[in-house]
Amino acid sequence: MNLLERDEPAPVELLRAEYVAPFVLTADHAGQAIPRRLGDLGLGAQERARHIAWDIGIAGVTRRLSALLDAPAVLQRYSRLVIDCNRPVGAEGAFPEVSEATRVPGNVALDIAAKAARRTAIFDPYHAAIAQLLEMRAPVIYVAMHSFTPVYLGQARPMHVAVLYNRNPRFSRGLAGLLRAEPGLVVAENEPYRVSDESDYGVPVHAEQRGLDYVEIEIRQDLIQDEAGQTAWAVLLARLLPQAAALLDGTK
Repeated sequence: MNLLERDEPAPVELLRAEYVAPFVLTADHAGQAIPRRLGDLGLGAQERARHIAWDIGIAGVTRRLSALLDAPAVLQRYSRLVIDCNRPVGAEGAFPEVSEATRVPGNVALDIAAKAARRTAIFDPYHAAIAQLLEMRAPVIYVAMHSFTPVYLGQARPMHVAVLYNRNPRFSRGLAGLLRAEPGLVVAENEPYRVSDESDYGVPVHAEQRGLDYVEIEIRQDLIQDEAGQTAWAVLLARLLPQAAALLDGTK
């Protein structure tokens, strides 16, 4: 039985796939949809609208940034509570039973078949679309778009934006330097998260395994919760990403 019914959205929103640009954008947690067969996962509408279900604001930033850069983008439409598309499927948190401090009843004690159905319907098509984009073109810079909540488990996060990296930091550090030169921005590196093979999928699999330069960008959600904020951040990144790419020639 297919998890998604015929009239439900496909897991992949693909933008400008035919465009040739030095960047490919991804948004693993862009959407908050839940397959009809899964009901509401035992959560009320208020919980499903919170950061635990998706990266608030990042879909709008990514769509605008794709247009400004004429760059391909792949956005994932389903909630990270159904399956987290930036986690290895065997990792803790891929099917979270608790997110922050919220219990997710619909994810408790999932069996192998239930997990496989979610992977087949959502995770596999999404990552196949990214892989196909990357295989169609010359080496590009992989830009993973994310957002983070200003407060997590009672702990405030004062940074406005962060860049994350693991084995190959050169593009991320270049972008961090350019962001720090912008007036008033508090910029972090590898905070509030770090990239690793155990906790992440997009960067390790799509970028590092291909030897691509990359950055994982995290923007604080209160800065991009409306269209004005999303546009402002898209315009800023559309200006700085090409500058960071130009810096690579001096680091080879």
